[in-house]
Amino acid sequence: MGIIINQSFKNMVTTYIGFGIGAVNTLFLFTYFLEKEYYGLVSFLLSASNLIWPFLVFGVHSTLIKFFTAYKTRGNQDRLLSFVLYTPTIAGFVLGILGLVFYDFLLNYFENGNELVQPYIWLIFVIALATAYFEVFFSWSKLYYKSVFGNMMKEVFHRLCISILLFAVFYKWITLNTFIYAMAGIYVFRMFVMAAYAFSLHRPTFRLKFPKNLSSVIKYSALILLAASVATVLLDLDKVMIEHYLPIENVAVYGIAVYIATVISVPQKAMHQITNPMTAAMLNKKDKVGLKDLYERSSLNLLIVSALIFIWIITNVNELYELIPPEYDISISIVLLISLVKLYDNLLGNNNSILFNSDYYRITLGVGVVLVIVAFLLNLLLIPEFGIEGAAIASFIAFALYNTSKIYIVLKKFKIHPFSRNTWILLGITFLFTIGFYFWDFNFHPLLNIALKAIITGAMYIFLIYRLRISAEVNEIIARIMKLS
Repeated sequence: MGIIINQSFKNMVTTYIGFGIGAVNTLFLFTYFLEKEYYGLVSFLLSASNLIWPFLVFGVHSTLIKFFTAYKTRGNQDRLLSFVLYTPTIAGFVLGILGLVFYDFLLNYFENGNELVQPYIWLIFVIALATAYFEVFFSWSKLYYKSVFGNMMKEVFHRLCISILLFAVFYKWITLNTFIYAMAGIYVFRMFVMAAYAFSLHRPTFRLKFPKNLSSVIKYSALILLAASVATVLLDLDKVMIEHYLPIENVAVYGIAVYIATVISVPQKAMHQITNPMTAAMLNKKDKVGLKDLYERSSLNLLIVSALIFIWIITNVNELYELIPPEYDISISIVLLISLVKLYDNLLGNNNSILFNSDYYRITLGVGVVLVIVAFLLNLLLIPEFGIEGAAIASFIAFALYNTSKIYIVLKKFKIHPFSRNTWILLGITFLFTIGFYFWDFNFHPLLNIALKAIITGAMYIFLIYRLRISAEVNEIIARIMKLS
């Protein structure tokens, strides 16, 4: 237990550090150091590679964690490790052949308005393959409960390197063309570093024999591929389709709004590391009472934290956009819609852990596939009509339907839901604070304005949560802090 808590805390710290560096890159360095269309190009290349790498890795990074300990001999373990190493290569070979066959088609696809992408199309594949293998080696290290180094490489390393490259562009040490290739090189280098670390923990004897229970391994890998593809497509489909219908600089404008809203997701990632194993244990023990209690408490506590971040974002979004170049300014509705999606994600609590650790994850995957199609059709209809606002509307509708369906599945199969009386009180507080403080501004510098409004709204929000006793856990934490002060 000490290892889990220790590594979870370190992972949370590195995640926040990485997110902070990413925020500086996204909001300031990219916007001031790169031309707008090149920022859009970078956003597109990374989003497109994020759509592809789950197909290259074929779910074997998760398969490795699930099946490795089930094999009791070193030989069988090495067979599994060999299998997960060969799989992305085979998938990459097939995809590479298809890429060569349809290369002229891809070039023609980017002829109308976004020719800037054409010379760099092949880098999408390179970044995707490097990311796929990085995830394999990261999972490899997790087998030996060594996740801190991998998490640092995943969350901090590449963002810090990109910061250095952006300064190199600003001081004209490198050209924009060199920057694009160097950025792809960072992902490749990160993969090799992670590989060296994984091999230092376990150097396998490579075998051409398949692992035992091959059918179970492939079946599980395919299901994970489907799950990862659904999640990734829902996250990045909008940015890729924006590039097709609009000038590429719109991808950068939209990407900034998405990154701002993503701050709301950070608490959910941190709590998932704790609630996921707890949920699995309760399901195995058929502890329905404990499961219901954890479902409600995880939802409420995540909502308390994420609602405050939501309030800070929406009430300060105008001041935040004053800090970046005016050409990146967008309608508040886009940030609002994406932030509502992230808030809804937190409202689900440990819903994903319940579904994917139970026998009902196949239903969720089926619903997810349907909603990917829905998201595609919505983007197809709304982006040409409403521009990037159409992409935000499409994402909001798709995620709202997806999250609602997951709540319904758990309610139908387990007869539990995450809502309580305090949930509705908290949502009411969030609405009143957001409306009340959005129109309240100081006539100061935007940074000072943001700081003052954040302090005032934060203090009032925490006081109200404490006095109304919304959450026993949150009240206990506040009481401890008050004692220390």
